[in-house]
Order: sequence, then structure tokens, then C-alpha cells
Amino acid sequence: QVQLVESGGGLVQAGASLRLSCAASGRTFRSYMMGWFRQAPEKEREFVAAITWSGGTTYYANSVKGRFTISRDNAKNTVFLQMNSLKPEDTAVYYCADAVERGGAYDYWGQGTQVTVSS
Repeated sequence: QVQLVESGGGLVQAGASLRLSCAASGRTFRSYMMGWFRQAPEKEREFVAAITWSGGTTYYANSVKGRFTISRDNAKNTVFLQMNSLKPEDTAVYYCADAVERGGAYDYWGQGTQVTVSS
């Protein structure tokens, strides 16, 4: 059973930085892509960023481009989300997710970590 565990969330002031981590365990194969999503209260879950395990191709939502950076450590099966210049509108629960196949849905999800940005 694949498990994804996020960490690194917290309460910060606007303009600050946070680094989220997502550690994957319990699998014997390399999935295609890992992504970060977020969900604010009373809003739909939205895509934030994603990275392919092989090649490290990255994708970002327009709202975070230039402020957030996704990276991975293949040896540790861990994906990171460096978040700089945080804004109050970045407040949400952040989830990491694992897509096994290219073009497929995200198959596994973490439990989420809360990020709160005060103004």
C-alpha cells in the first residue's frame, strides 16, 4: 500500500517562506509524476505544481509561478514544494498526490498539511 506523508505546513506572515515535503513509501515501482494540490475553505481543490520523477519536468499553476518551486529527491522518494513570498490567498490545506501512469489520474493522496498565511 502506497503511503504519502506531507510535512512542513504552519502559520506564517505574508511574505514569508515555507517548504513542504512529501515522502512516499510502500511501493516497489517508480510512478510517473508527483503533484501538489491545495484546498481552501469552501473552495474547490486546485492544482498547484507537479514534477515527473524521470527527467524532472515541472508544471505550475499560474497563481504560484515564480513564487513556488517543486523539486524531488529520487533516492529518498520525496518531493518538495518551496513556497516563497506567501500571500494570504495561499492559505489552504496542501496535499501531495502520486500519478502512477502518464496521462492517468492521481492514484494516491496524502492526508494534507495546513498552510496559513496571515496578513
